[in-house]
Amino acid sequence: MTRTMRAVWLEDRRLGLRSDVPVPEAPGEALVRVFLAGICNTDLELVRGYYPYRGVPGHEFVGVVERGPEGFVGRRVVGEINAVCGACPACRAGRRTHCERRTVLGIVGRNGAFAEYLMLPAENLHEVPDGVSTDAAVFTEPLAAALNIQEQVSMRAGDRVLLVGDGKLGQLIARTLALTGCDLLVVGRHPGKLALLGELGIGTGSAESVPPASFDVAVECTGGPEGFRIACAALRPKGTLVMKSTYAGALTLDASAVVVNELVLVGSRCGSFPPALRLLAEGRVRPEPLIHARYPLGEGVAAFEHAARPGVLKVLVEVGS
Repeated sequence: MTRTMRAVWLEDRRLGLRSDVPVPEAPGEALVRVFLAGICNTDLELVRGYYPYRGVPGHEFVGVVERGPEGFVGRRVVGEINAVCGACPACRAGRRTHCERRTVLGIVGRNGAFAEYLMLPAENLHEVPDGVSTDAAVFTEPLAAALNIQEQVSMRAGDRVLLVGDGKLGQLIARTLALTGCDLLVVGRHPGKLALLGELGIGTGSAESVPPASFDVAVECTGGPEGFRIACAALRPKGTLVMKSTYAGALTLDASAVVVNELVLVGSRCGSFPPALRLLAEGRVRPEPLIHARYPLGEGVAAFEHAARPGVLKVLVEVGS
């Protein structure tokens, strides 16, 4: 008899709670019992129709391995979200997050974390260090994404860096960029969110205060055309623009300015988990103040509604214990 579980289910841009979703089964993969899952902007965009996904959303999670490799069973884990084939040209060339046949947890072809169980290849799993709380560990995936910027763009002490956006991901990006010693300015629309960064000694301001053509690097993480415009205008010639968001709509790009100013455009997505877990274990990034609310799985739909309100930071769904 097929085992079933409770899960938040997305179909036709509508969320609902189901109790008849089959517990996932996949040969050679690990079965993870989910403790905690976080709602991110990509989840919200899926509900709005950003991508035609049907299934269980969610890709930020902490859980315990219930079935899998002996060394992992009973261990608290987080997991990288791209499940890859390992054999396509992209995988063989080392571009595994761009595997031509990949599935993506809670986003593409694979049920996600707002459920009692999920499955991932064992190679995707990373044990959570004992000193890292489950609340902190649930931020591993977005923290890894934030750190990926530094893998793609060289950041030196004294570089002038602008971060546009003070939301969930922007908060983590700001905390990681501040560790480089760069001259960082974060601009956003929410005084309370900017105050969280100000308490850490990170410079903040409004979009109106951004001097034009004066930053070496601009990171755009609002996902909107206005943030994109602000970031582009702030760059000096030969500056670098990092696009770090889920863009659901079309953007207008002044291609002439890109060419004349010889700007570098960098798209940035997923990152490596070990550096993120090290930062959490060392206490160099403390994401717990970003938790705005938490809901049990049975109130998962209400959790999404809360997360979609303006000004809200991280909303967590408590699945198990």
